[in-house]
This record gives sequence, C-alpha cells and structure tokens, in this order.
Amino acid sequence: MHLDLASKTAVVTGAGRGIGLATARALTAEGVRVMGAARTITPELKETGAYTVSADLSTADGVATLMDSAFAELGGIDLLVNNVGAGDDVEPVGFLDTDDTQWSRILDLNLLSAVRVTRAALPSLIERRGSIVNVSSINSRLPAAGPVAYSAAKAALAALGKSLAEEFGPQGVRVNTVSPGVVRTSIWDDPQGFGAKVAAGAGADHAAFLERIPEAFAITTGRITEPEEVAALITFLLSGIAGNITGADYVIDGGTVKTL
Repeated sequence: MHLDLASKTAVVTGAGRGIGLATARALTAEGVRVMGAARTITPELKETGAYTVSADLSTADGVATLMDSAFAELGGIDLLVNNVGAGDDVEPVGFLDTDDTQWSRILDLNLLSAVRVTRAALPSLIERRGSIVNVSSINSRLPAAGPVAYSAAKAALAALGKSLAEEFGPQGVRVNTVSPGVVRTSIWDDPQGFGAKVAAGAGADHAAFLERIPEAFAITTGRITEPEEVAALITFLLSGIAGNITGADYVIDGGTVKTL
C-alpha cells in the first residue's frame, strides 16, 4: 500500500520513547520530515533522523519552543501527532487522593498540551489541508478507580478531536483519535513506572504482574500491544489513503474493551 507521505512534514510530541518514538520511526521510514519533541532527547530518537527539540509541553513556554523550532526547520506542518501524555508521575490513585496540583499537572500534559500545539499548528494545517492524530487511551472509555485525572484528561482529548474534526473538516483538515490499551512501553516496563506502582499496590511482583496482564485485563488476543502497531495505525490515519476518515476514535487494545 503506497501511503504517499514522502513530501510531507510532521510534528510528533512525546517522541523520545514508546509510541511517539515508534511513530517518528514509521514516518521517517515513509520519507516524512519529522520534528520530534520530548523532555529528554533520547539516543533512539536521534537515530531516527528526525529533527529534535527538548521541551516541556505541559507548559505554554514549552509549546512555544516546539512550534518555533518546527516552523524554523520544517517551514510548515502537514501532519501533527499529539502523543505526549501520561507522565512519569501518574499515580494509580482515586478521586479523593488526587489534589488540585495533580489535576492541573495531568490536564496540562495530557489535554492542554494538545490544545496549545494544535492551536499553533492549525493555520499551517489548514493551508496544507493536513491531518491530526491525537493519542488518547482506553481509559477514556473504561470506568476505573485510578488514575482518575488521567482518564478524565484522555476522555476530554477524545472529545476535543471530535470537535476539531467538525469545525475544521470543511477547511480540509482531518482529525482522528487513537486509543491504545496496554502497550509495551516504559510506563509498564519501568521498575519505577506506573505498572510497577500498580503491581506494588496489588502486592504482586512486577515481572509476574506484567506476565499476567493479558489475563487480568481480559485481552482477547492474549498479548499486549506493541508500540509499532500503534504507530502503524497512526501513520495510516495521517496518510491520504485514509482521506475520508475523520472524527473517528480507533481503539487498539487486543479486544480489552468489550462494549459497543
């Protein structure tokens, strides 16, 4: 399948690792000139050949730094992937254990970063009849005790995608959402990360907990998703092959979500 992306430019946020890194790799492999943003520019991101910029996208200043670099290096933006999110400080806690500071930090990173980046990129996206993919989560669809602020932010991000698709579709901009389930990233694998905290809360060994995730989460395929699989879906949705798909939310979770 020919995606016809070789002449395009793209901004990918949260590109230092996980889904963002896999997306930067997939797009550069298609000949896209990519600006990858991350708080920490990893060796793996540098190896993709993407332009890079270090920026904290939970802040307005960080978004301004990213967009200044993107326009300086790329000239304009055809494709935008709002992937940054979660954060290393997300805790598996419920509503009463989430204070205002945590709410603000999580909303800034998981929702308002996308709002600010999209606002800055839209004039170029409109001019070039571009495409946006926002990376949400199945947490936006599944009620759970925690992390409550993260789930709420991702639900809002999915709703934002619908609104943007409706408002800017007549101007040629497509906006879609990808909602992964458990993906093999440092969020789950890192001994200090979210997955390890969930395991500790359940009184389980981290390695044993990771092995049991497919069963515990009732994943139909019997395995968790790989970052490259999410990146492939994102790349497809950005391409002209998906030219009449907009306002959609694609779940990629191995069958975790059972509802219609």
